[in-house]
Amino acid sequence: MIEINNNDINSIFYEINKKYIIPKFKNLKDNEIKFKNKKDIVTTVDISIEKYLEKKLKKIIPNSLFIGEELYNTNPNIINFYNSNELCWTVDPIDGTRNFVKGDDMFAIMIALSKKNKILQSWIYRPMTDEFCYAIKDKGAYLNYNKIMINKITNIDQSIGSISNKYWQQNEYNQIDKIKNLFKKVNSYGCIGLEYIDIIKSIRNFAILSKLNPWDHVPGILILREAGGFDSFFNGQKYIYPNKNNLVIASDQDLGNKILSLLMGEKL
Repeated sequence: MIEINNNDINSIFYEINKKYIIPKFKNLKDNEIKFKNKKDIVTTVDISIEKYLEKKLKKIIPNSLFIGEELYNTNPNIINFYNSNELCWTVDPIDGTRNFVKGDDMFAIMIALSKKNKILQSWIYRPMTDEFCYAIKDKGAYLNYNKIMINKITNIDQSIGSISNKYWQQNEYNQIDKIKNLFKKVNSYGCIGLEYIDIIKSIRNFAILSKLNPWDHVPGILILREAGGFDSFFNGQKYIYPNKNNLVIASDQDLGNKILSLLMGEKL
């Protein structure tokens, strides 16, 4: 199986940062910010980065398929690429666009390479700090080229993480409302890519997530798994894309199973 040189992807991130991010960070004009689906923000920078990535990544693997968040909004049928036997790129050009627009540096660029239901490699990059995280299936997770494993935290009352605040069914919302104060701290970055990185770094410990778009999670899931983390839909099944079932990610299996039990209304 093909393995992409991580230096090549890091070089692409560097060029994106220099060409698109730095010139526009805290310097966006009103006409460069728009809404899609009447609620989600998109900028001309998101669109430019995605087009740039499509060109660069398809050059690395000719005839590969490409699924990008912004492209999906104009052509939802590309989601069917996941059923193909061809290698497929998944891209989120700016994860945390709202933060980028506000001049907050909590945003990331995310890429994954997959074939059918197997995620082969993935990369998350934080432009304003040059933090570079990546994983290779069965070969580990790396932060700035150093292999990394999660330090386990298994106690709910010592756990820090996030809980999605919308898209729940009423019964799900009611149960989440009951359990959220059991955690040490619950807050969201507004950028799931950086939450994945901080779980890997053992700064955070969990996330309870709804409305799963593959570009938000395919890159992070492989990094999480390769660093020893846990992922599960509420029904106990491991994450598989492009499924939109609700998801728990956690620093380890013990903590993840405790969170699932709480969500099912069980007492620990």
